Parts: sequence; C-alpha cells; structure tokens
Amino acid sequence: MIKRLHSTLMFSHDLAATASFYEKCGFLVQKADDSVRIIYGDFRLCFMDEAKADIKTAAEPGPRGFGVFTYVEVNDVDEHYKLVKQNGIEKATEPKDWPWGRREFVVKDPDGYRTVFFAPIKK
Repeated sequence: MIKRLHSTLMFSHDLAATASFYEKCGFLVQKADDSVRIIYGDFRLCFMDEAKADIKTAAEPGPRGFGVFTYVEVNDVDEHYKLVKQNGIEKATEPKDWPWGRREFVVKDPDGYRTVFFAPIKK
C-alpha cells in the first residue's frame, strides 16, 4: 500500500536562481549546499545541482523541464498573478479561463520547468 507521495527530484543548473524564482512565486524554500526544496504542504519539489548529482544516469544532456508541469491550486488566480508579476517573474502567461472549469496561468523557472497556478472558475 502506498503511504504518501513525498517528492519529485529535478536537476538545476543554477540553484540560487531556482531558489529565488520559487520564493518570488510565493513558496517556502529550503536551501542546502547541493539542493533546494520547494515546500507544498507535505510534498516537496527537490532541485539538485546537476553538476554535483550522484544520479548521473538520469542526468542526460538536453533541455530541462520539457513536458513537466506542476499544478498548484491557489485561492485567487488573479491576485497570485499580480504577486508573481510584482516580484519580477517575467515568464508568465496571462490568467485565462479554460473549458475544463479552471482559471490558470503558467510560469517557467530558470531550467524550463513550468508551474500552473489555478483555481476553479466561480459560477
């Protein structure tokens, strides 16, 4: 039986830039020498310095973040979008209503990983 989903590990070429980006997006960030953890309640997104990674078989050359989207529910998409933009995040789409009943916007971190901030559309 699965107890819980704990974390996802991704590689980063610049941990300081990664930490700064996620702090500007409003997340709690834990920093260590070779990693950064983004806290989502009981779940963590972990970023490891790709140059120091022990898991070399997974560190294949190529673009980071391709096809990786992390979905984060927020109370108010438009207010969170304002916060992100005020904090200097440039690579963000405008909030948009989608036919599947969510209002969303997407930010792209320095390694190309995307975070989708969403809330159900209020009727």
